[in-house]
Amino acid sequence: MSERRALLRRIRVWLAVFIVCLVLSGLTAFPLVHELHWLEDLMKASASPVPEHFPALMEWIERVRAGLDATDEKYPFVLYGTDWLAFAHLVIAVAFYGPYRDPVRNIWVIEFGMIACAGIIPLALICGPIRGIPFWWSVIDMSFGVFGVIPLYVVRRKIKRLETLTAQAEGPVPAAATV
Repeated sequence: MSERRALLRRIRVWLAVFIVCLVLSGLTAFPLVHELHWLEDLMKASASPVPEHFPALMEWIERVRAGLDATDEKYPFVLYGTDWLAFAHLVIAVAFYGPYRDPVRNIWVIEFGMIACAGIIPLALICGPIRGIPFWWSVIDMSFGVFGVIPLYVVRRKIKRLETLTAQAEGPVPAAATV
């Protein structure tokens, strides 16, 4: 297998993992009420160390679950916003098919994703306190940007290498004729 083919394969593997993570992240935003009930039950299970060792986390999960229950009961239309959040994740995942198909031509999607990952940090730092989110939870939110940018950075570097290899394989570009 040529170096270009191997590089393209590695790019596609990284992108496939990234796409799957985006899809899973999106799909989990649909059933939030049920997920919070399952999470709370899991954390309260007899084998769980969370209530004893992480009481603040347990209190936060209980508060979020109670808030979602009240919202779902009285104002279910508010949860429509999380449906749009889920949809946005799915649409963004589809956008990464472009670089999967043609990485060099669609490197801009990777760079856009990197910018979006960087944008998570100011969003969490500004909106978290405004919405009463505990700082440690904002740190968890910011970690999605930090961990999301890592595979995109790796892919971008690999695409740049692929671009160089492709240019070398095609040879010099003839100069444009002057009029």
